Amino acid sequence: MKPIIAISMGDASGIGPEIAVKTLADHRWAEKCVPVVVGDLAPMEDALRFTNRDIPINLVNTPQEAQNIDRCINLIDMGLVKKGEWKYKKVQANCGGASVNYVRHAAGFAIDGLAHAIVTGPINKEAFNLAGVHFAGHTEILADLTRAENYSMLLISGNLRIIHVTTHVSMRNACDLITKERVFKVICLAKEAMTLIGIDEPNIGVAGFNAHCSENGLFGDEEAAAIIPAIEAAKNIGISADGPVPPDTVFVKAQSGMYDVVVAMYHDQGHIPLKLSGFKLDTKTNRYESMSGVNCTVGLPIIRTSVDHGTAFGKAGEGRANEESLVDAINIATTMAHVKFDKNSS
Repeated sequence: MKPIIAISMGDASGIGPEIAVKTLADHRWAEKCVPVVVGDLAPMEDALRFTNRDIPINLVNTPQEAQNIDRCINLIDMGLVKKGEWKYKKVQANCGGASVNYVRHAAGFAIDGLAHAIVTGPINKEAFNLAGVHFAGHTEILADLTRAENYSMLLISGNLRIIHVTTHVSMRNACDLITKERVFKVICLAKEAMTLIGIDEPNIGVAGFNAHCSENGLFGDEEAAAIIPAIEAAKNIGISADGPVPPDTVFVKAQSGMYDVVVAMYHDQGHIPLKLSGFKLDTKTNRYESMSGVNCTVGLPIIRTSVDHGTAFGKAGEGRANEESLVDAINIATTMAHVKFDKNSS
């Protein structure tokens, strides 16, 4: 099986079209999957121009019409952002609204069984909120669309995998959201996610929330009230969960191979080590030599992966964006689609 991967283009004002062009022009996919971009023709053609890529765009109406050949951009043209209707590096409501429509359209293909997974390009929260789409991000948009109630953000870079109990909330609110029930659900989602990438019996490290895991209550009670009871509940149903492990060492242990995945308690606790691992900046050129990292949403009825970076307006339209994260996202989506297909067939 060669999975059909629907790729939402991202915000036209950012680097989404550029990294899509570079990914499909410079990397071979025909042996792995069938990529189909859901976006707009004008921004994709402009990205071909300023990146000096010369590959054909194959316009299709459905993913099933896509060509399975290398160096070809299969594109479903939504006709939302036309030539002259966007500017690079600027927050624009029309581009924000269009970017959400690409996501919804791609997800619709997956929901209807016309695509095996979706990969989302970078969108801008301010832009789509200006367009009247009031969500915190991709994850919440897709959860609403699929009516998912139990979901979480998973980040992957190499052998470092991190899933989050809370994400786009204030630190004050995060404290209230760390409950036994939520931590337990995310531990279960961690096991589900690892199964999707082929690790059937994962070792799960669970981070503490407070410094030194609260030192037996000296620095807070989240460990005693929520995290430890959740770990015990997970163990009782056969999940290999360890912790709480101090947040300043749990990721080191994961990178060494002790844990297959780490349950992080809040956004930056998980994102900082992931980006330290996968992002490398050359300060002389101000260019990222590496942008390895994939964002997955676990708990949806569809497979969704994404780049682990934003629209990067500062370099949009210049041809210097790094496509590595999108390449990784397509590869992981393809792996998950194969595993899911094999399990459903057995």
